[in-house]
Amino acid sequence: MAPAAAVEAPNITEPSLYLEGIPHDRFAQIRAIPGLAWHPYENGGFWAVTRHAEVRYVSRNPELFSSAIGHTNLWDLEADALEARRSLIDTDAPDHTRLRRLVAGAFTPKNIRRWEETVRAITIELLDEFVAQGGGDWVDMVAAPLPIQVILTMLGVPTDDADYLVELSNYLVEGTGDAQSIPPDAFGNTTELRLLPFNSPASHALFEYGEGMRQQRQGDPQDDLVSHLVQAESDEERMSRSEYRNMFHLLVFAGNETTRTAISHGGLALAANPEEWQRVLDDPALIESATEEILRWATPVMHMRRTTTTDTELAGTSIAQGDKVVMWYASANRDEAVFEDPDRFDVGRFDASRANSDHFAFGGGGPHLCLGAFLARLEVTVLLEEMAKRSIRLEQTSEPVRARSNFVHGVLSVGMRPAGGSN
Repeated sequence: MAPAAAVEAPNITEPSLYLEGIPHDRFAQIRAIPGLAWHPYENGGFWAVTRHAEVRYVSRNPELFSSAIGHTNLWDLEADALEARRSLIDTDAPDHTRLRRLVAGAFTPKNIRRWEETVRAITIELLDEFVAQGGGDWVDMVAAPLPIQVILTMLGVPTDDADYLVELSNYLVEGTGDAQSIPPDAFGNTTELRLLPFNSPASHALFEYGEGMRQQRQGDPQDDLVSHLVQAESDEERMSRSEYRNMFHLLVFAGNETTRTAISHGGLALAANPEEWQRVLDDPALIESATEEILRWATPVMHMRRTTTTDTELAGTSIAQGDKVVMWYASANRDEAVFEDPDRFDVGRFDASRANSDHFAFGGGGPHLCLGAFLARLEVTVLLEEMAKRSIRLEQTSEPVRARSNFVHGVLSVGMRPAGGSN
């Protein structure tokens, strides 16, 4: 039941709405509503936070808006499911501080720059093959393999297993929608789906894979991120076994899916706006800004939930303790109050002083700012640099197949070819 006097929002949670892309018209309607709008959902509902200013406020006040109380999903979970599924993004301080500190060092700008040569080598190989083949599925040939190969190299996971882990990630995205193509016992799963991230048996498979890596690194530690996690897990005060498996799960999924989504939509945007790509070819100094615009345009993760810890107020709306508050990054990134002509793809939109602050592709700031933000930026930037060196212009050859999800702005496939090429 909606709170008294609350204005009801148009539906933005139905996964099928996103098969044609983000319903930006509906989000614009909600942004225009004074205060916050109430969105019915299952047996209750949530406050839809859609404007840039309010998303920033919720993100940066975790003492009022908790990630741990009800986790970050739209739906509610039983107490045992909350504990079984709790990952870094589903914690508050001090647990969040402890867990983030264990891995944050690997993702600082200085340490990420160490991986530039690796990212570039992978990118060159993928682009050369894309051009040699005259194009093909942009997702399969470029957007998916680039980030998964990079994060697996950092983790110390064999890159020969990249296709398998991409397959698992695809099934996890299905779990954010309203239908799954695999049975509950897929991959030998015997766990209730409600206890698994994304309600997916693919999470069981990813847990099992992570456990195999843990056992390998216990006996043969390497200079990689999995070895670092295993060493932390050996000290129970630093990381428990459950925390290890959920951290491994999060790093594989987030390190793959979000950048893959950004590159997928980046390809679509460049093909649809050739004059913008020509601006970059004419002035490569625009690549940094173009990277930020692709991230804003894509908004790979479209929302995150918080739960209020006490009675509070936001945008002049009274919010009761225990209410769900959902930040819609997909809407904040098109907020007219912040972005001039927000529905236009503009590679020159961001100058050096704004490039890392105004869009919310990595969340709205605060303690839960995306751990992999610098890595994602590096991957997109290097891709644009190498495309520009080769003067690769993209032509779209098929309609995108989009993920049936209100959470990940995923593209499953889309045909592309180098301009003037054949497919």
